[in-house]
Amino acid sequence: MTDSNIWRLSATEIVTRTKSGALTAEDAVAAAVNRMEKANPALNAIVDSCAVEALERARALDKARNTGEPCGPLHGVPVTIKVNVDQKGHATTNGVVALKDMIAPGDAPVVANLQKAGAVVIGRTNTPEFSFRADTDNLLYGRTHNPWGKHISPGGSSGGAGAAVMAGIGALAHGNDIGGSLRFPAAANGAVTVKPGLGRVPAWNPSQKAERGLLAQSMSVQGLITRTAEDLHLSMPSMISPDPRDPFHVPLSWRGVPVDGPIRVAFTKNTFGYELHPEVEAALDTARDALVEAGYQVENAEPPDVFECGRIGYRALMGEVWTLMKADIDAHGSQTIRDIFEVYFQEFPPFTGDDLVRMMAKRSHYAREWSLFTEDYPLVLTPFLPQPFFKPDRDTEGAEGVHEVLGCAVYSYTMNFVGLPAACVPARVAPLPQGPQPINVQIVARRWREDLAVDAAAAIEARVGRMCETLWRLMDGQEP
Repeated sequence: MTDSNIWRLSATEIVTRTKSGALTAEDAVAAAVNRMEKANPALNAIVDSCAVEALERARALDKARNTGEPCGPLHGVPVTIKVNVDQKGHATTNGVVALKDMIAPGDAPVVANLQKAGAVVIGRTNTPEFSFRADTDNLLYGRTHNPWGKHISPGGSSGGAGAAVMAGIGALAHGNDIGGSLRFPAAANGAVTVKPGLGRVPAWNPSQKAERGLLAQSMSVQGLITRTAEDLHLSMPSMISPDPRDPFHVPLSWRGVPVDGPIRVAFTKNTFGYELHPEVEAALDTARDALVEAGYQVENAEPPDVFECGRIGYRALMGEVWTLMKADIDAHGSQTIRDIFEVYFQEFPPFTGDDLVRMMAKRSHYAREWSLFTEDYPLVLTPFLPQPFFKPDRDTEGAEGVHEVLGCAVYSYTMNFVGLPAACVPARVAPLPQGPQPINVQIVARRWREDLAVDAAAAIEARVGRMCETLWRLMDGQEP
């Protein structure tokens, strides 16, 4: 492989070469930085370059290896960090103009864990204002574009992360997810991710002035967006390393006890009255067939209370947002984000007062029902969205736009409300009139078993192929 193509390597391939001495950390990072400088101007995925400090850190890693120090599990892997998480010396802006000078005094646990493992941060990625859209645009940094084309939103809120990693800007991209913010960008860009379950990845920002709301704590998780499923198996064990600053972190191993096979998978195409697009159905069928070929026992079965659970969960979250965030949104948000939130509150009427307390209590009921269901079916294969991914700014088009973007995404935020792991993996390229675009499916796993969801994603990927290869041909002007 020539130096100009090192950026194409997966994280797993990079680590194999850097540990053996076939590739230096400096060369791996330099290739990613060069790719960033070439590809990012058209995408605006990276909004804060860390190129200088990244190259210095890579050289230090090489020096340490050459003097006999052990290499970490992510030695020399270029990564990006989302701008809503603290990285010492950089602004944690959350996409908000008023926060542009809020410099982090220290690293968040995810940043510390990645760097302890030997990863190298090359840049920070864009997010919408307050990290609360399924699209990525803001007045501070501007719009992020999808490398598949400007006809598709890059997703959000980790839209910069999804666009960057699929364009080859770093092998791993940090993101987070309170209602779908890892999985929306994965679906938009054809990437792979797993939304970890509650408590799996330690989270805290040293810059924060107050604790987050209870639902924000229990629904929001930190994770990674990657180009391959195997890179999640490589990197997530480092992400879940304990940090005492998160008192509710669950210190379990990444790999759980093997499940007696064949593993049963519940398979559903139910979209609760929303139209299931033929391309999404084709992707689901492909994913099902891939799992059957890989030895899974796939059965048609309906999981419990998805629509009711998802809608109640998001209405409860909107109640907490109304109480704790609305004043800041009104004071510091753009007119665009204020308008979007007004429609959010119409689509998901906030629970308040006694109703909010009751619905937060009911969360345990839904979680229990899902725990019982996953005793029989350790995995559940579902749509992620019922339609192909939406266009940029669709959520600015009133009630109809927000309904298409978030209203129909019940399979997404249901998993946040009940705290279960959920992988998102591409299963098809749809040849749509506006241009080709990836179609992802979702794989839910029983509690604490992110590894099972990623195993299933790898089985689907083995049949479909790595979506990044198709995208890079398209970006080079070739037939996808």
